[in-house]
Amino acid sequence: MDAVAASCAHVEKALGKSPAFRKIEDRLYIVKQGSSYVMITVIPTPGHGSERAVVRVVAQVVAQVRPEPSLFRQLLILNGQLRFGAFAYSPDGELILFTHSILGGQAMDPRELLATVHDVALVADEYDDRIVARYGGQRMQDMIEESAIARLFGDTTDPFEGA
Repeated sequence: MDAVAASCAHVEKALGKSPAFRKIEDRLYIVKQGSSYVMITVIPTPGHGSERAVVRVVAQVVAQVRPEPSLFRQLLILNGQLRFGAFAYSPDGELILFTHSILGGQAMDPRELLATVHDVALVADEYDDRIVARYGGQRMQDMIEESAIARLFGDTTDPFEGA
């Protein structure tokens, strides 16, 4: 079994029994924990054929946030203080992300995966309210709930368009 297939098997076995877990497509999964949505992506490592893979765990913390130098400075300070992972900024949708990657493959430790998903969600859940209060934007849970309500009442505009 190649590293990507082994990584996917580990992800599905470790998280598959949780009602918060969903397989979106091959190599892409999502877990809802607290106010966070954590995406898990299995990525082949370039240049190593099917021998290696990386499992990237990402939480979208805040969308449509004002890109202010003080915000970026604070995120860099936090990156230096956190025990793992890092905050990032994506101009598409003005997103603040929190991300951490682990090695995949046959030797991937399912406990490390569970701890990574849990800790990424905890960091995102802890900082989403703080960032919104100080810099604006919306927590991902709020955006998803607004989208669901809009669809329920027949509004067909997509709040994620351009995000």
